[in-house]
Amino acid sequence: MNETNLHGYQRAAVEHIIKNPYSALLLDMGLGKTVSTLTAINRLINYSFEVTKVLVIAPLRVAEHTWAEECDKWEHLKGLKISKVLGSEKKRSEALSTQADIYVINRENVAWLVATHGYLFHNHFFDMVVIDELSSFKSSKSTRWKALKAVRPFLGRVVGLTGTPAPNGYIDLWAQMYLIDMGDRLGKFITRYRETYFSSIGRGNVVFRYDLRPEAQNKINSLISDICISMKAEDYLQLPKRLDYFNKIDLGKFKKDYNKFERDCVLELFTEEDETITAASAAALSNKLLQFSGGAIYDEDHNTHVIHTKKLEALEDVVEAANGQPILLFYAFKHEESRIIEHFKNLRVVKLDTPETIKAWNKGEIDIAIAHPASVGHGLNLQHGGNIIVWYGLTWSLELYQQANARLHRQGQSKPVKIYHLISEGTIDEEIVKALSNKDKTQNGLMQAVKARINKYL
Repeated sequence: MNETNLHGYQRAAVEHIIKNPYSALLLDMGLGKTVSTLTAINRLINYSFEVTKVLVIAPLRVAEHTWAEECDKWEHLKGLKISKVLGSEKKRSEALSTQADIYVINRENVAWLVATHGYLFHNHFFDMVVIDELSSFKSSKSTRWKALKAVRPFLGRVVGLTGTPAPNGYIDLWAQMYLIDMGDRLGKFITRYRETYFSSIGRGNVVFRYDLRPEAQNKINSLISDICISMKAEDYLQLPKRLDYFNKIDLGKFKKDYNKFERDCVLELFTEEDETITAASAAALSNKLLQFSGGAIYDEDHNTHVIHTKKLEALEDVVEAANGQPILLFYAFKHEESRIIEHFKNLRVVKLDTPETIKAWNKGEIDIAIAHPASVGHGLNLQHGGNIIVWYGLTWSLELYQQANARLHRQGQSKPVKIYHLISEGTIDEEIVKALSNKDKTQNGLMQAVKARINKYL
């Protein structure tokens, strides 16, 4: 394939990057953000000579695989030399001294890069920076964000890539856009941004969430529209059919144990005198209940205690119905991973955590590929290995849920994608599925679930 094979919307993205020194591609999953960006880089380096060195900041797996693989896939990109700034500190430093066009580093090492090689930015060694998965820089309090902010004035070109610009609502946009335009459009300070466009919801000094004011979304969209290009997958892609299944599991005698466990957890975390729900207390309660739903829980010393095998038995049914077809399975807790591997030891159950296992999956050599959604969320192309997804352990994060499903439900998938959700009846599983179905981008569903339990027991 070469540049002439790009879709019209991808060519539009290429022109947008070239025309705007500071830009963001807010493109849905599967629309080809990587190839569009690489094509623009190739033009800027080899045709207009505006750029010589590009730094790409990406999630670790994407940094390891996606950018180099995309160059190999497209004829017009094969001349671009990529240096992977990964591994030990020594290897990273060696990679930075290697002659290349593009230097790819994982986002966890941005602070290290700025602290130890800040002179590269000050001397304009990198005349273009690409932030692959801009939404991972949504917190202005994070070390990686502060590090990049410090060198932002020295960057001639910045491109932000994300398919989900505001996974937890528009409140997250300020930090992301600041790295693009240094506050020109949404302001220099997050406090002013919040005061202008949001109403705070909380009790006393504790803020539960920020809700958009009327018309604020349109105003924000208008402010950033000149440097952002946004496209939805349904407007441009002919994606394979998606079939969702919700397999309900009767816990039987363990339902009574779940109810008691739920009550004990609420009484442990909250009191009648203080029913204040914080993000931490809500997550703590939810995690405990989610573990029980899956069949095992951690104690205070992080030892695993098995309670039931109901979900594993339900998973057996899905595996049997798959009739040998590969399954991509997502879990929520580490003990779920080990229990699933042990339970299906007669099958090829493999953790999807290395380049070798990813290749094996895409070749159809794995029966069950098991992964946490956070580890495969962005950029990995897994659609050639299978078309069945099973959610053993669910997540409240709509972003993780959508990104994980998009590993198979994307361009290049030749079969309908079947997504199975294993749901223990009468447990918090049901509320998570409801929140995901409603496309709740905030943590409102989680807060409501916790509040209902406090009202029930206190």
